[in-house]
Amino acid sequence: MTILKVIFWILIFIVFYAYIGYGLLLYILVRMKRLVAGKNQVSQDGTYEPEVTLLITAFNEQDFIEQKVKNSRALKYPSEKMKIVWCTDGSDDGTPELLRKYDNITVFHKNERKGKIHAMNRAAQLVDTPIIIFSDANTDLGKDSVRRIVNMFADPKVGCVSGEKRIYSKAEDSAAGAGEGLYWKYESMLKRWDSELYSVVGAAGELFAVRNELFEDVEPDTLLDDLIISLRIAMKGYTIQYDPEAYAIENASANLKEELKRKVRIAAGGIQSVVRLTPLLNVFKYKTLSFQYISHRVLRWVIAPPALLLIFLFNLIIATHYGLFSGSFYVILFWLQVLFYLMSLLGWYLGNKQIKLKILFVPYYFFIMNYAMFLGFSRYIKKQQQITWERAQRSKG
Repeated sequence: MTILKVIFWILIFIVFYAYIGYGLLLYILVRMKRLVAGKNQVSQDGTYEPEVTLLITAFNEQDFIEQKVKNSRALKYPSEKMKIVWCTDGSDDGTPELLRKYDNITVFHKNERKGKIHAMNRAAQLVDTPIIIFSDANTDLGKDSVRRIVNMFADPKVGCVSGEKRIYSKAEDSAAGAGEGLYWKYESMLKRWDSELYSVVGAAGELFAVRNELFEDVEPDTLLDDLIISLRIAMKGYTIQYDPEAYAIENASANLKEELKRKVRIAAGGIQSVVRLTPLLNVFKYKTLSFQYISHRVLRWVIAPPALLLIFLFNLIIATHYGLFSGSFYVILFWLQVLFYLMSLLGWYLGNKQIKLKILFVPYYFFIMNYAMFLGFSRYIKKQQQITWERAQRSKG
């Protein structure tokens, strides 16, 4: 029983560190760095103005074309220095034809549908500007986003810049939408501290930029292209920086089913990424980058989900040893776990009934993230993940 208790507390520490402890440690390290070197300051004087390409890969996005074009043209960056390029491979809903009606927009299109990654690889090879900015068709960018991203590339050590993903927050949001919004607010805070300490550990696919010379084709079956592209650049000795004021905003998932579908895809991609980025686990070679990557990504994707399951099972065994209705500390912990998971299930049930109870958003979203990791792992092992666009439906704006 003693050994079981030791393992139980080790697993609790791992889960706590993965979701909360790393954030606390990161905050302390950043504060210490500020005391020694001062806070990082990025000049926003606009004197650095290289040519850039806003590259948008899209599959059957006809409904978003007008808004995206309007949003792209409203971005504050010299129009003569910003090219707008769409790659619409495989689209058969009139997307490429509609785009060609607009002036000053370049459209790359092939009828064959090979997936988003193939389209990204193909389009990136045709871009000739020093900086490529990737964005999704169904997101709106903040007007200063391009300017703020480009300013960070004035530092030659920066190889990639990530914008911030934001979720439209509405009073009528479901548990999926509200939970997603809260999660991304927390993630944004961690990314700010990650970048200040050394480097962000993965860009946001909704908005990120790379130096053209550093871009390398990724495997066509890659699920998290933003993560693989950005971290491979970081492994070359460059940093991934982050500006929360350069943002892409979109609607939350339409419902719980759509959110789970998206999470499972991300989970499968997370497992795939850890396998493909195995060299990055070498803390002796990559030092701070490895520490951040393991703490922020690997523990959440690979260790925490099974740890949560083992914590519950071990707690049940220990609580049974003392008596499930005794006043033992371990028994109290067990029933608190039961209460937490019941709240998660209740959040799922009420969410499907379109009944909103905000106190259940966080436990539900935490549960669904980790449940998705098990489904994603199974999908990855069975190689059931599609490489063509598999878009989750979003709520109406």
